[in-house]
Amino acid sequence: MKIMKAVFCLALCAALSACSSTDLVPRQRKAEVIAGGAGWTYQLVEAGDFDLATYASPRKANEDLLVVYIEGDGLAFLGPRTISSDPTPTEPVALELARRDLHDNVAYVARPCQYTIALGARNCTPDHWTTRRYAPEVIDSMSAAVDTLKRDAGAKKIILVGYSGGGAVAVLLAARRSDVVGLVTVSANLDIAFWVQRDGLSPLKGSLDPADVAARVENIPQVHFVGSDDEVVGPSVTQSYLSHMKDRSHARAIEIARFDHVCCWVDQWTTLAARPELADIPGWSAGATAAR
Repeated sequence: MKIMKAVFCLALCAALSACSSTDLVPRQRKAEVIAGGAGWTYQLVEAGDFDLATYASPRKANEDLLVVYIEGDGLAFLGPRTISSDPTPTEPVALELARRDLHDNVAYVARPCQYTIALGARNCTPDHWTTRRYAPEVIDSMSAAVDTLKRDAGAKKIILVGYSGGGAVAVLLAARRSDVVGLVTVSANLDIAFWVQRDGLSPLKGSLDPADVAARVENIPQVHFVGSDDEVVGPSVTQSYLSHMKDRSHARAIEIARFDHVCCWVDQWTTLAARPELADIPGWSAGATAAR
């Protein structure tokens, strides 16, 4: 199937990301090494139909803002027609971005069945990391996990940051929540229908499309980073998503030259997070100022 080729490309891009000190660590343990090594707290959250792996930075008192990072689609495929039995990412890009975030309260949510299959997590069927990766029950579960992290942090406001497919999830979450004050995406697939048509793919049957809710989130300050050399998603998908808004005054698309789907977001995240385009997001500037 044509869709297999595209999803395999997403998985391959993750596998080819820049080398790090965790390269020899089994992928199922990388989150523990990355987040646990920074003193973050792990929690397996029962969230709707799924059990989700989460991490949270040490809580800072009197902070009502929580920045939540959402992982990408992970290792969905092993080859063009071979579905992975475990979608845990080879390189957890969103977690690496979260670890570099300098806001006081930061959290991370993995996608359904990432890091949890060995724990006997519920409802881990391959369609939930392939065709139904953005299904209503997935978004319900992710929202429930954000509720838990928000409560534990004592926060009132949320900024959502999503990498790749996690960016799609972030937009879909923002469309249903009233506490999201900002959106940031990186290499995100924000218009599924356009992407499918552009690349001649089979539809993601059962998945929701962020472009369908673009008008509902247009009043939320948002910044969408995309690499000029991203052959998986690319700038045209971001622009198509923005075209669904009647008012684009709160949305910014930032195309970074020579970046692709994976390179070099992690290495440059502290610098990118300090860009002035993000200043319109309430509470973001505190972390950006700390980065300077």
